[in-house]
Amino acid sequence: MYKTVVMLACMAILGGCATYTTPGAGVAVSALASPDQDIAAAMATEPTATFPTRLALARVQAPGYVSDSAACFGKGRYCVLAARDVESDDDLKRLTSLHGVAAAMPVNRLLLPNRLDSIKALRLAAARLKADMLVVYTLDTRFTVDSKPLGPLAAVSLGFIKNKNARVTTTASAAIFDVRTEFVYGLAEYSASTAQEATIWSSSAVIDTARSGTEQEAFTGLLSEVEKLWPDIVREHALGPRGAL
Repeated sequence: MYKTVVMLACMAILGGCATYTTPGAGVAVSALASPDQDIAAAMATEPTATFPTRLALARVQAPGYVSDSAACFGKGRYCVLAARDVESDDDLKRLTSLHGVAAAMPVNRLLLPNRLDSIKALRLAAARLKADMLVVYTLDTRFTVDSKPLGPLAAVSLGFIKNKNARVTTTASAAIFDVRTEFVYGLAEYSASTAQEATIWSSSAVIDTARSGTEQEAFTGLLSEVEKLWPDIVREHALGPRGAL
């Protein structure tokens, strides 16, 4: 009987001390340009993609990124999440179905170096896939409890958030680069948010379900923004001497 009481007491203590670790941060995608490129060089950069074009996709996150469903590869200024987390086969089909797109494929981690300090590593991997354009995107998910922001990779006690208002907000951002020259064809962004009473966040699994759903919504919205942007890219760049459809 004594052992049973002790075991139940320990379980209660452990339950009260249960924690959830918030995911790592996103990356300022536009800041991944080659660090040695000056203003004059940036102004002189030209697009080279031909149409129909091939797209390579890479999700980047802040160094050391980890969530309950995925972890990053590489060290340096950013890391790459090569395993599919919010992406699906239907998402790739949406991009492939765009007018002027021949194929859309994710960058494989086997094509990447361990050190990732500029976008050049991603461009080289995309070149090995014979892609003309590189879509670099990131998800930045933030938690707020009673208007108090919780930072990335923060261990949060489930007892701390009890009886409080909680919000999960994800901003998905993307930039479309020319693989050969690093020319930027366009930028896209979409945010999604979920507000709940934290009383229902009784376990890490429940909290992570809220995170996962918000990230999925943000990524789906980002794809819609890319679809809106794409016709302008085609009109501006597919009618030149190199890229007529």
